Amino acid sequence: QVQLVESGGGLVRPGGSLRLSCEASGRTFSGYGMAWFRQAPGQERECVAVIRWTVIDKYYLDSLRERTTISRDNTKNTVYLQMNSLKPEDTAVYYCAQTSGIYDSKISTDPRSYAYWGQGTQVTVSS
Repeated sequence: QVQLVESGGGLVRPGGSLRLSCEASGRTFSGYGMAWFRQAPGQERECVAVIRWTVIDKYYLDSLRERTTISRDNTKNTVYLQMNSLKPEDTAVYYCAQTSGIYDSKISTDPRSYAYWGQGTQVTVSS
């Protein structure tokens, strides 16, 4: 059974930074793509960032591209999301997710590509 456990969320002041972590267990990690999604109150879930199993192939939401970095450490089965210059509109529950298929041939922002999800971690940027 695959489990994803997020950590690192919390309360941060506008302009501050957070690094979210997601540790995976239950199957081999390095061959699967990882993604971060977020969902704000009353809003649809949106893809924030993706890192493929190739590591070098990444996707970022346009509004976060200049201040967000996704990375992974395959020795720790962990994916990270570094967020800087946080804004109140970044307030949301952030979820990590893992692709269903190994060695996927393309990057995907489609939630249907991700079979496993964490429980989410709350990020609140005060205003």
